[in-house]
Amino acid sequence: MLDRITSTLQFDGEALALRAQRQQVLASNIANADTPNYQARDFDFGQALARASAHVGVVPAGAGTVLSSSGAVHSVTPASSDAGDAQSRKGFLPIAGTGASAQPAMLWRTPQQPSIDRNTVDLDRERANFADNSLRYEATLRFVNGKVRNMLSAIRGD
Repeated sequence: MLDRITSTLQFDGEALALRAQRQQVLASNIANADTPNYQARDFDFGQALARASAHVGVVPAGAGTVLSSSGAVHSVTPASSDAGDAQSRKGFLPIAGTGASAQPAMLWRTPQQPSIDRNTVDLDRERANFADNSLRYEATLRFVNGKVRNMLSAIRGD
């Protein structure tokens, strides 16, 4: 029973850490919207969470909805110079390390409308991804808080 609780909370912790990392990446893209030659970056959240969770053996039941929440990385190409290896892993390099310290594989975003200064940031897309990621972070945080509240209630016998 304790292992199940620990693994569920560890999975949620991984999700929160990766959401925070993605928020930083998206904020960086928005901040560099007017920088010439800046290449927008992102990572596949679902893939990164699956890899981070697999390293520690954490994938609780019902996690499929969280793993499929990447949504924003449909039009990207690998940032790696080794395209063959990256394609064999669906556009990603292996994550070094385990847990929240693992760095997800960064991808370059392919622009839908190339700009003259070769900047690939699409502000509308980045803002939408930023808002979506913020909402999902908040939802995960509330979910964790609810779990902890329920556990404390069960311990106290309320």
